[in-house]
Amino acid sequence: MAYYRPPGPPPDPILVSQLTAQQQELRQRLRHEPLPQEPRLIGGCDSSFPTPDTILSVFVVLEFPSLQLVEKVYNYGPVDMPYVPGFLSFREAPNVIHAFAKLQHKPDVIMVDGHGIAHPRRMGIAAHLGVLLDMPTFGVAKQKLTGKFTEPAPEKGHIEPLTDAKTGELIGQVIRSKDKVLPLFVSPGHRCDQATATRLTLACLKGYKLPEPTRLADHWAEEFKREVR
Repeated sequence: MAYYRPPGPPPDPILVSQLTAQQQELRQRLRHEPLPQEPRLIGGCDSSFPTPDTILSVFVVLEFPSLQLVEKVYNYGPVDMPYVPGFLSFREAPNVIHAFAKLQHKPDVIMVDGHGIAHPRRMGIAAHLGVLLDMPTFGVAKQKLTGKFTEPAPEKGHIEPLTDAKTGELIGQVIRSKDKVLPLFVSPGHRCDQATATRLTLACLKGYKLPEPTRLADHWAEEFKREVR
């Protein structure tokens, strides 16, 4: 997800407390499990902020394993939630859900541009969306948000664990998706496990750093921005 980080005063502590409680409640509903069967359709979603007060969320649906594009939709709307570090999913999720509702072809699993449980409170945007949609989801992020890892070997396909710095808990995997490029951070969201998230990420690579579902969501976000300007 392409986050807008405006300058300004510290967030309202009451709001932070409320959002923390909501994340804890959502976290209680998380389930990590293999998919019941191989997906036929895989979704990809991404959000960006054309202006400080608006958000554009894109969903693409691809056939799996061919990765042929089946459908692409977007939703453009106002942002009602102020920027609060660590709670960006609350800014994005409502608009992403509006975009999801427009799909004629519902995916079997959703790859989200962002984190799943590789989040300080284990509730990144992929986990957040998975619980709200009750859909299998996992996150593929371009930057680490939390945890520690050893740099993977520079060749495509090398993987290292991402672990909690204090407890050693496995919270994701760090994947070299293309030779000599910065790695991706892959973690399960909801109704998906780490092995599935990693396998699907690798299966969706077609020579680019980003796997096709999130790469195409990002591509179409740029195209759709022209329609809303």
